[in-house]
Amino acid sequence: MNKELREHRSSFFVFYILRFLVLVVLVRQAFMRNYESMFFCILTILLLYVPSWVQVKLRIELPPALEITILCFIFAAEILGEVNAFYVKIQNWDTMLHTLNGFLAAAVGFSMILLLNDDERLTFDLSPLFLALVAFCFSMTIGVLWEFFEFGMDYFFGSDMQKDTIIHALHTVALDTTRTNKVVTIPNIQDVVINGESLGLGGYLDIGIIDTMKDLFVNFIGAVVFSVTGFFYARSKGEKRTPAQSFVPSKKTEETDYLARAREENRLPSGEETES
Repeated sequence: MNKELREHRSSFFVFYILRFLVLVVLVRQAFMRNYESMFFCILTILLLYVPSWVQVKLRIELPPALEITILCFIFAAEILGEVNAFYVKIQNWDTMLHTLNGFLAAAVGFSMILLLNDDERLTFDLSPLFLALVAFCFSMTIGVLWEFFEFGMDYFFGSDMQKDTIIHALHTVALDTTRTNKVVTIPNIQDVVINGESLGLGGYLDIGIIDTMKDLFVNFIGAVVFSVTGFFYARSKGEKRTPAQSFVPSKKTEETDYLARAREENRLPSGEETES
């Protein structure tokens, strides 16, 4: 793991800077006795090791651009988003992360097909269009599953992962007294009163559907961006320079397969040589 972390200097530098920042936040939250935030900090530290663990265990090489993006995404989502409440304080923070997630998930789906198909026993080539469609569908599936998770947390545990939206008009058949599926519109909503008390929000409080659809839409945009660039990357057999090239992993070479080298070193004690 240590050799893997140090393989790319840029990734190594970003990893240790982010880990240091997380430790500082962890100590601060400990003094404040904010145990939930402490949990997010510990979780973040573990997640920061995931790219290196994946490279060692699955014997694949992550490009520095992909590894750094994943590390920054983890930090932005957990430490900045959850612990420092950027989801609430900074407008469109959640939108930015969901767009990036759509791009990264498409890259993962695209790479999985390339790596699984990289076998000498296979004699057929996959269509670039097929690779692009798989990357897109994989990304959208991940996005939908995440929204299922957010809904489940809100419904069963009373959280608010599906952030509410203030709207000023309602269009619903629930208020149709004729029961003929007629849409009733309530325009220009300026306030909502519940149990005789005004919410003071300046409009009606939507309960998450707009946030969910917005997240899926920006996930769609991120997926399309990578799928298009991935198509041209696959069509040129990796020779044409596209943004996808910096986000597509490859199989490890013998020199960078640190797990195999470590096993070999443990099998052969220091100073012992094999017979020729």
